[in-house]
Amino acid sequence: MSASPTSPSGPASGQSRAHDAAVAGMFGRIARFYDLLNRLLSLGVDQYWRKVLARNVRLGQGGVVLDLAAGTLDVALAVRRRYPTALVPALDFCPPMLALGRRKLRDENARRILPVAADAKQLPLPDASVDCITMAFGIRNILPREAAFAEMLRVLRPGGRACILEFGSGQERIWGGLYNFYLNRILPRVGRMFSKDPAAYGYLADTIRAFPTARKLEEEMLRAGFARAWHLKLTSGIVCLHVGEKG
Repeated sequence: MSASPTSPSGPASGQSRAHDAAVAGMFGRIARFYDLLNRLLSLGVDQYWRKVLARNVRLGQGGVVLDLAAGTLDVALAVRRRYPTALVPALDFCPPMLALGRRKLRDENARRILPVAADAKQLPLPDASVDCITMAFGIRNILPREAAFAEMLRVLRPGGRACILEFGSGQERIWGGLYNFYLNRILPRVGRMFSKDPAAYGYLADTIRAFPTARKLEEEMLRAGFARAWHLKLTSGIVCLHVGEKG
């Protein structure tokens, strides 16, 4: 089994590292407000979205579900509720988020959820070592996405599945344009009010506006090497669940 590939050198790699460091720093600054704002800004519907994500997990004989962009471990806990026997390595490149998530772990969850600080583009895992991958609201923050998809395919076992939850693209008119009004006007103001970080929720709105449509992301996943890819729109397309399967 091979180790993770070495990152390429050059200007593009340097830009990617700078982007990664800036995003990790931003999430570190808002970590203590993250769960509160998730509930507030989604009116609590984010918990339903994670349940749908967990329902689409397919647990193989290995019983290993890798949670990427694990944040404060809400997805890892949702997976464990759905599959009490699952072992869930939970990786995120922002240690303060994982530190807050560790406070939620009790009893068997503390033994079966394994928080680790790591980069989704360089996973510290051997080839074909996990049955399923979950990621919630993280793929939007990764550049280039194809590097993350390549690593997902590398560590997935044959027939394994990647389940990626992400906001719908701001390029689509959802609820007659009300979604874009929310992104542009409401989200940054509420985020700024609670987190005191004027850039963080402006960044969130910007990345949602720039994110590809569900169909285009599906095409990206197929080009990356997934044998099959499809998506499910949730809450009128405000969030989409993207599923890719390895051949």
